Amino acid sequence: MERVIPDRLSTLGHPSRLAVFRLLMRRYPDRIPATEIAIALDLKPNTLSNYVNALMQAGLVTQERVGTSLRYSVDMDAVRETFDYLLLDCCRGRPELFAPSPLNGVDAHAANAARTYNVLFICTGNSARSIFAEALLKQLGGDRFHVFSAGTRPQSQLNPAALEVLRQNGHDISDLRAKNVGEFQAPGAPKFDFVFTVCNQAANEDCPAWPGQPISAHWGMPDPVKAEGTEAQKSLAFQQAYGALRNRILTFSSLPFETLDRMSLQKAVDDIGQIHTGEIA
Repeated sequence: MERVIPDRLSTLGHPSRLAVFRLLMRRYPDRIPATEIAIALDLKPNTLSNYVNALMQAGLVTQERVGTSLRYSVDMDAVRETFDYLLLDCCRGRPELFAPSPLNGVDAHAANAARTYNVLFICTGNSARSIFAEALLKQLGGDRFHVFSAGTRPQSQLNPAALEVLRQNGHDISDLRAKNVGEFQAPGAPKFDFVFTVCNQAANEDCPAWPGQPISAHWGMPDPVKAEGTEAQKSLAFQQAYGALRNRILTFSSLPFETLDRMSLQKAVDDIGQIHTGEIA
């Protein structure tokens, strides 16, 4: 172990290898195709191959072949092992140095049922998926949540097909609008308890860390705006995206927040991100 940990730290000391590792951490527990990583980080295939091979040799990343595609994921056991070693050896077991921050400064065990949580959903355009998520949690979560959505490169208008799906399902759309994520990183913005990305492209972007260390997870799904085929097939894509997000948000809003610690909440929201995206609720 005394040789393994320095090798891992040395591997992560290279800025580009660290960028690959950070992207995989943002997308955990997904397995990401090599082509997607290369495009997101603007890397040539052979360069990316060198970086992921170094990360695999260090034991930080695993590889899986799916057909002709190579897919990569963080080895979370190795990551935990590395931090445990740093905590127990270098820091002599001082838990206060590595203790996770409670939600918005409040210990989850001390929170009560009346507590409200600030939640942000992010995608690229903020015209369909993140708007669905915002509207759904407002409807299903009641007064327990203050809900927002934003885009890294928002559209000027919300998608008309997305708005129609919301109307058909009884949502109030009067206050929905496309917003830039920068609006929520400015002074005076809400302090978030949860930040979720709902599209792969937004999750792949290297955004600044959110103040207060909110719990974050990736709930990626196909973009209905890009659906092809007949009008009926395109309409079905929006219905499927809405239904998949509804399934996830029903599960999220039912979590016993007042009894779960931060680590348990993180696992719960990671698991929700793996709920099948093809069902219509």
